[in-house]
Amino acid sequence: MCPGGPLLVRGAETILDAEGVSHPVTRPVVAVCACDKSSRKPWCDGTHKVVRRG
Repeated sequence: MCPGGPLLVRGAETILDAEGVSHPVTRPVVAVCACDKSSRKPWCDGTHKVVRRG
């Protein structure tokens, strides 16, 4: 887990999102959204950098 940022995942073949949809992984390391604000969920798009934390 990156402080205030995404979850970095290494070596995964797929990522299962909250709705149960499987997303293929094509890179050795992927960033998965942890703030729930990304427009590319389950992938991080950097939105956490502009969202105010409560």
